Amino acid sequence: MIDHVHDLASVREATDRLLSGVGKLDNSAVSGASRLPGWTRGHLLSHLARNADALVNVLRGLPMYTGAEARDADIEAGAARPLDVQLADLRDSHARFLAAIEEDPDADWSRIVTMRNGVTDAAANVPFRRLIELSLHHVDLNIGYELEDLPEEFTGRQIDWLAQRFSGHTGLPPVTVTAADGRLWHTGGTEGRAVTVSGPAPALLGWLAGRGDKGAGLDTGGAPLPALPPL
Repeated sequence: MIDHVHDLASVREATDRLLSGVGKLDNSAVSGASRLPGWTRGHLLSHLARNADALVNVLRGLPMYTGAEARDADIEAGAARPLDVQLADLRDSHARFLAAIEEDPDADWSRIVTMRNGVTDAAANVPFRRLIELSLHHVDLNIGYELEDLPEEFTGRQIDWLAQRFSGHTGLPPVTVTAADGRLWHTGGTEGRAVTVSGPAPALLGWLAGRGDKGAGLDTGGAPLPALPPL
């Protein structure tokens, strides 16, 4: 069961962790390349701030973004800002997100909200969606925070989230995802030869989320590693 209060506490922790890591950079590092093709670290920081504001829109029943072009333009416009401005924007947008969460103590967290591209979800999942953005993009910043540094609870939940996302996908065979500690997840379609993909949980997350070595070191028992659809 989703606990939005618990997830909101995790969002606060992840934001503090991100701000601490980014605060050690300088302006030249902000303009350096991230791990996302075509994006600098400044692009990622700008995206994270605008994502917080976009989730405020979602919680208030408004469109997440006014459109794809506007979203991209906002990210681009903020990418080249100096470090102190980036940090202030991250703090301020985080405060706005918290305020939107807390402004209605009687809010119905089971209500359905609309995300980007018409995706719908329960309002209670919004804090975890924010946690995903903060956690994976912290890794994407390429500032020394790696998949292995993510909290174990987040890693397991995000593997579960992605396994559910890929479940039933006709382009995938049945896949059993097995972590080194014995945890299991099932995903993929129903046709084709079943595949078991095994390895440490951070590496499994890297494969499912398209990060790190993208599953190059995972054990498939000699079978080809299934090619996942884009996120």
